[in-house]
Amino acid sequence: MNKNSIKKVVLAYSGGLDTSIIIPWLKENYNNCEVIAVSGNVGQADELDGLEEKALKTGASKLYIEDLTDEFVDEYIIPTVKAGALYEDYMLGTSFARPIIAKRIVEIALAEGADAICHGCTGKGNDQVRFELAIKAFAPDMPVIAPWREWDIKSREEEIDYAEAHNIPLKINRETNYSKDKNLWHLSHEGLDLEDAGNEPMYEKEGFLEMGVSPLQAPDTPTYITLDFEAGVPVAFNGEKMSAKEIILALNKVGGANGIGLLDIVENRLVGMKCRGVYETPGGTILYFAHNYLETICLDKMTMHEKQKLAITFAELVYNGQWYTPLREALSAFVDSTQKNVTGKVRLKLYKGNIIKAGVWSDYSLYSEEIATFGEDDVYNQADSAGFINLFGLPIKVQAQVNARNKK
Repeated sequence: MNKNSIKKVVLAYSGGLDTSIIIPWLKENYNNCEVIAVSGNVGQADELDGLEEKALKTGASKLYIEDLTDEFVDEYIIPTVKAGALYEDYMLGTSFARPIIAKRIVEIALAEGADAICHGCTGKGNDQVRFELAIKAFAPDMPVIAPWREWDIKSREEEIDYAEAHNIPLKINRETNYSKDKNLWHLSHEGLDLEDAGNEPMYEKEGFLEMGVSPLQAPDTPTYITLDFEAGVPVAFNGEKMSAKEIILALNKVGGANGIGLLDIVENRLVGMKCRGVYETPGGTILYFAHNYLETICLDKMTMHEKQKLAITFAELVYNGQWYTPLREALSAFVDSTQKNVTGKVRLKLYKGNIIKAGVWSDYSLYSEEIATFGEDDVYNQADSAGFINLFGLPIKVQAQVNARNKK
């Protein structure tokens, strides 16, 4: 990349530690280029407060704050939930937020006639891949600036030093310097004491959890909730019709209050290393559980098992930043086909971090109490099972006969 040709840069801007210092760094190292900051609102709430003033004071020419929340839920979160996609138990909160943000950044960069796009992802992380694959999908020839792959800064402590030297205000200090990512789906925590896998997360410490409480601090009485689905999409919470986004936000409140959705995981990053993180996903954990619960009565055996296999592939595509690929689109088409009859109601009991099944109903249920009963019935002839076992076990029987014959 010829630095002299870079006159205007669009920066993926969160206002966090990394992107806060990138604005002055870009101007110092790229010929005092114009920096246009773009923040994609995916539900990070108070993190957006004061963002414009901060961006302009640190050298940006303007700040776009784009409300992506409805699209984020409807076109990224819900398709992933319907797929039942989990990456090593991780509910992909950061993973599926990056493609939608990067897509909007590209649109703004092209409209602004930018010479390059910049992001604050580290060279050790997955997000650099997710951002840049999305950029390649919509602007394949757009240069990308990744300061963590260029500058001499080696740690978050040195980033704080740089910020202090340039009078950049920060919401963190050296003691609370977790690397976090927040949106309407989740909050992640990495770094500091969590880097030692032998340290228990400080769930009960005031200020550590932001979306809920520790199960130890949850109420001593359970909370019952109901969720209604139509074709795999949540449409009502406790009998009240809501949008999927409204349902997730409501589930975040009730789930967080009951200590639901904490995950402490050492995951296998795309770049080859293992990394430990703590995730808060209260509403998402309930939604995944409820959707799977409903599927147990609405999906036939072969479809369910094939869908479970493909869920791993779907999750890997999302985790690896390959949202905008033919395979992900094809898998979503398959998932949508499986969801045609995933319509019904689920009742759950929430209690101190636990989600307990409390009832499921569907007009499309394949579960028949009459057939499954241990009591007397007139629809299942138990004598039929003898012939079934003889045919199903025939290959085993033949193999055993051959083995016995050859031992003589």
